[in-house]
Amino acid sequence: MPGRLLRGLWLRWRRYRYRFVPWIALNLSHNPRTLRYVPEESKDKVISDEDVLGTLLKVFQALFINDFSKQSDILTMLPEPIKSKYQDLLSVQHPRVNLLEYRHHQQNIFKPEEVLYKTLGFSVARATSSLISAGKGVFVTKGLVPKGAVVSMYPGTVYHKYEPIFFQSIGNPFIFRCLDGVLIDGNDKGISKVVYRSCNGRDRLGPLKMSDSTWLTSEIQNPLAIGQYVNNCSNDRPANVCYQEFDVPAVFPIELKQYLPNIAYSNDKQR
Repeated sequence: MPGRLLRGLWLRWRRYRYRFVPWIALNLSHNPRTLRYVPEESKDKVISDEDVLGTLLKVFQALFINDFSKQSDILTMLPEPIKSKYQDLLSVQHPRVNLLEYRHHQQNIFKPEEVLYKTLGFSVARATSSLISAGKGVFVTKGLVPKGAVVSMYPGTVYHKYEPIFFQSIGNPFIFRCLDGVLIDGNDKGISKVVYRSCNGRDRLGPLKMSDSTWLTSEIQNPLAIGQYVNNCSNDRPANVCYQEFDVPAVFPIELKQYLPNIAYSNDKQR
């Protein structure tokens, strides 16, 4: 019995130790796949930030319009130029219908994954992985994904490297370390879930949500917020996606922040 317990602790430690920078430095030779090579000029971009932002705005606006019947409280707080923008977008899809009529008579609301398909030409979903012992994975469920497309976002609470994350990280395989040391906790269970919900409620301004918390549930509002379930490549399955870091601009439309699946652990710093 003690031997089995020690072996279990050793296996947990082997998975956990790579979260510490000193251990990464000491063990790179044993795990070369943890390396991520970046050119000297640090141009670690597959596509431009403008293309990423354009995709997010396109998808989020489509989700917003699709869910217009539930956006009345938000619309009353928006300035007239922004309301006019959505009237123009709505008139393209539904000529001769104004915002008020659309809110009260909206029918045939599409599911988020259907909105994604109508907007980008493909849809994705999380499901049981075909890789052995890989748990869940992310699959294309409809359509074709062109090269260079944004296919998902990595959701979760964003921590600076000096912020407390020890207890959240224990036994947590969903902590993602960015190039600058920032950590994203994409776990949708346990204490990680509680922390995210708390921060989400803290930053809310009346009806205006500063982030999306539905990725913690089975009813996901943003169909791209499943990136934490993208599995690594294997010897048999080469990688068909790669990650790219993106900083959401401070001028991001406030009515669309409800679809952003990330929240800062501390609210006193600009992320």
